[in-house]
Amino acid sequence: MVEDRVTDGKRIAQLLSSELSGRDRGTLGDVAVVDADPDAEPAPEGTVGYGVTYRDERVGTVRLYPGAAELSVRADPSLAERVADAVDGPDLSVTDSGSVRIESGAAVKRAVDALVAGLSGEE
Repeated sequence: MVEDRVTDGKRIAQLLSSELSGRDRGTLGDVAVVDADPDAEPAPEGTVGYGVTYRDERVGTVRLYPGAAELSVRADPSLAERVADAVDGPDLSVTDSGSVRIESGAAVKRAVDALVAGLSGEE
């Protein structure tokens, strides 16, 4: 059994990036990671790591924090609401500002599922 948990914000953001850009079918086939800053380091106020597009339209931004990564979906309030409604499970929450806070590597797939649920709801 693995006892180590990935809780570094930069590593969580890297895992999220891989999940978002690693598929070429379905909803995720239309998602891309853009404007990535490979030198971005987590900071208490959050550092922009990269953007997220869907069908070539910017839909979100990923920020790096010391113990988490946050996905802010700002393109459309209804999209942000659908994503927030789909957030479920440990180490995954919605902040007061509406961002999806990802506090472990294990929560990355559920964060992607929430984003996909939000994007799928608009079609």
